[in-house]
Amino acid sequence: MDSPARLPAGTLRHTVVGAFLAMIVLGLLWELWLAPLRVGSLWWAVKVVPLLLALPGIARARAYTMQWALTLSLLYVLEGAVRIFDPAPVNLLAAIEIALAVLFFVASIVYLRPLK
Repeated sequence: MDSPARLPAGTLRHTVVGAFLAMIVLGLLWELWLAPLRVGSLWWAVKVVPLLLALPGIARARAYTMQWALTLSLLYVLEGAVRIFDPAPVNLLAAIEIALAVLFFVASIVYLRPLK
């Protein structure tokens, strides 16, 4: 029986980092420009701070950082699931946030699996 085809580790790593960076950019654009929760308030942009704290470890592909960032990404899935019922354009941004967080989650799990 043949083993399933595997993506190269470099491709997975780039997917993990790309999805993570896209979550940061989306969070900032969403709360500062596209559809802020309160116009003129920078407070809600603070939601990307945990992502920024994890970014150096994610960029260096540190397994421990990826593990706790996996749990962190579930909070962004939850936020997207709550806000997807808001009127446009928030629902579209929420759907994108869910997609990016799930992509990060799955790619990280696949990337980390051989290490464990």
